[in-house]
Amino acid sequence: MNNINSIFYPKSIAIIGASRQIGSVGHSLLANIIDSRFQGVVYPVNPKAHAILGIKSYPRVLDIPDDVDLAVVIVPASLVPQVLEECGVKGIKGAITISAGFKEIGGRGVELEQTVKKIIQKYNIALVGPNCLGVVNTALDSNMNATFGTQMPKKGNIAFISQSGALCVAVLDYAKEANIGFSKFISMGNKAGLTENDLLVYLNEDPQTDVILMYLEDLVNGREFMSIARKITSHRKNPKPIIALKAGRTFVGAKAASSHTGSLAGSDKVYDAIFDQCGVIRGDTLEEIFDYVKVFSSQPLPKGNNVAIITNSGGPGILATDSCIRYGLNLATLSKTTTKTLKTILPPTASLNNPLDLIAEAQHKQFEVAIKAMLSQNNVHSALVILTPTAFTDVEKISRSIIKVSKRIKKPVVSCLLGVYDVSKGIDLLEENNIPDYRFPESAARALAEMSKFTSWLKRPKTRVKKFDIDKKRASQIIERVKSEGRSFLLEQEAYDVLKTYGFPVVQSVLATSEAQAISSSERIGFPVVMKIASPDILHKFDFGGVILDVQNKTETRKAYNKILRNIRAKMPKAEITGIMVEEMVVEGKEVILGMNYDEQFGPILMFGMGGIYVEALEDVIFRLAPIRELTADMMIEKTKTYKILDGFRGGPVYDTPAIADCLKRLSQFVMDFEDIKELDINPLIVYEKGKGCKIVDARIILKD
Repeated sequence: MNNINSIFYPKSIAIIGASRQIGSVGHSLLANIIDSRFQGVVYPVNPKAHAILGIKSYPRVLDIPDDVDLAVVIVPASLVPQVLEECGVKGIKGAITISAGFKEIGGRGVELEQTVKKIIQKYNIALVGPNCLGVVNTALDSNMNATFGTQMPKKGNIAFISQSGALCVAVLDYAKEANIGFSKFISMGNKAGLTENDLLVYLNEDPQTDVILMYLEDLVNGREFMSIARKITSHRKNPKPIIALKAGRTFVGAKAASSHTGSLAGSDKVYDAIFDQCGVIRGDTLEEIFDYVKVFSSQPLPKGNNVAIITNSGGPGILATDSCIRYGLNLATLSKTTTKTLKTILPPTASLNNPLDLIAEAQHKQFEVAIKAMLSQNNVHSALVILTPTAFTDVEKISRSIIKVSKRIKKPVVSCLLGVYDVSKGIDLLEENNIPDYRFPESAARALAEMSKFTSWLKRPKTRVKKFDIDKKRASQIIERVKSEGRSFLLEQEAYDVLKTYGFPVVQSVLATSEAQAISSSERIGFPVVMKIASPDILHKFDFGGVILDVQNKTETRKAYNKILRNIRAKMPKAEITGIMVEEMVVEGKEVILGMNYDEQFGPILMFGMGGIYVEALEDVIFRLAPIRELTADMMIEKTKTYKILDGFRGGPVYDTPAIADCLKRLSQFVMDFEDIKELDINPLIVYEKGKGCKIVDARIILKD
């Protein structure tokens, strides 16, 4: 941490590559440090200049007579290793390398970056970059703008970490217009030194930072990120929201397609899963993340998800209501006391409901009393105030009334002053007093909803990862035998046998290699039965006529056995056939899918969703990284659309979701025990009515090559 402090709170900075050429990076960065009123000493380093911007320059960093805390490096990439070596000899513990030309260009650039890594490890230098915009710290005892951006941002309580330098410039410009301030502003570049994980740990302890905003293209260590982020967002005394915009797709997620789970586990879904599991708020666009940042950085968290809407126009109130419901908020019911208070200030034509329409003639007094009355209710957790400017309204007075009530009642309040020019002074007043204003009601509703979700995250029950008593040795023997035979998959009977060792409810089955064995197996299991092809070359059996259901007797067994063989020989004549699976024909229930896909970056990812042949078409699935906690298993089920059906939709039967959750927890333990598993599908898992359990009737396990 001390070395990272050298980056954010240096007492002295060497600008290596400072320049007298106006418009150059070296000139702009030095000028920015001077203009930002940096509280320490600055040493320009340039072998061809005696002084730059009126400050004495030195030929090399080693020529500086005093100690230096931070080096900002702006030299050609080929010279960076030599410069960092000199910084190490000088005893400099922090460096920001602005220079580009490293791994982003490939080839020689990759080699140069590896050399840089070795040097900073050798001298224990905390490095930001290379290929970055730089770092800003607005704290009064630093006031450092060590970037080549155009301006010093306003002081605030938001820390911004970005993997894109160009985006940083745009964000700074937007933030100025939106009146948003920052505590720290960090362009990570190639992350050869400090990564997002290092910076998160630092910002968690930073007293100037209350909200962390991130733009990410990848994660250096996804599981470490989850652990750090979870600690930050779950902190008992001082939780800090992390708001992330993630771009790009992982290579493995895009490539995997040999199972249902593999084909569905694209990086976007994986990142949704990891963000959900560690309490990170994800925005889909820059507009969204700034909508969230505005409210999280300025308003207290709500205690629940009940909202009050106050408006002077019915249309926007209805739009806001629709959005609130869509994003998971509830409209609070007004109490008799509130209704009585409202009757004293509103005309008879006003509707005393939520949303509360004050009608067009409403003045600031009506707004003030209405907001205060509604926020005073215990069951109201937040308020959205909408104003449509009319000939009757004094926008500035109404804004002051909103501010007055908000300061007295410590609940989140957001506004939506519709329009641009006519409401501009009112918006300025609100935002100067830390009340976020949104251009449209939908945006305001979505921002409040995210705050409510974060509150739910903080209030969630804390559960552990359940451990089952299983036969790992037997499972390992089966998997090792498959590998010794040079196969990267388990036959269905082998998959069943492995799952049984972990206590899964697997259907009765026998692998028959002859017609006679199929008949005897059917009789032993009991009619009716299901018959399936067993072949290492056929993953989707239905597609090739490899499954026959509801086989009722010996005659039908004989016919089914031969029909399956004919179908396979006709459609896949070269397929290797190991036999015919004979299984008990289970009674009907609801079909769901459990799955796992191994991601090279994050490890085993579990999937749950609607099962059957349409799983990929409907994509009603949810992912979580293993191992999962007990509560996570329940939430995986509840977050799907399928859950409505499982929970007794429109008077239908309630299904045994605890049995599904049990299978998810067993699956989590299984895939964590065996790193050799690449993909796994249990599809379908037949679920019965509450208390009657579930049955696995098909399973596929694929091993890593």
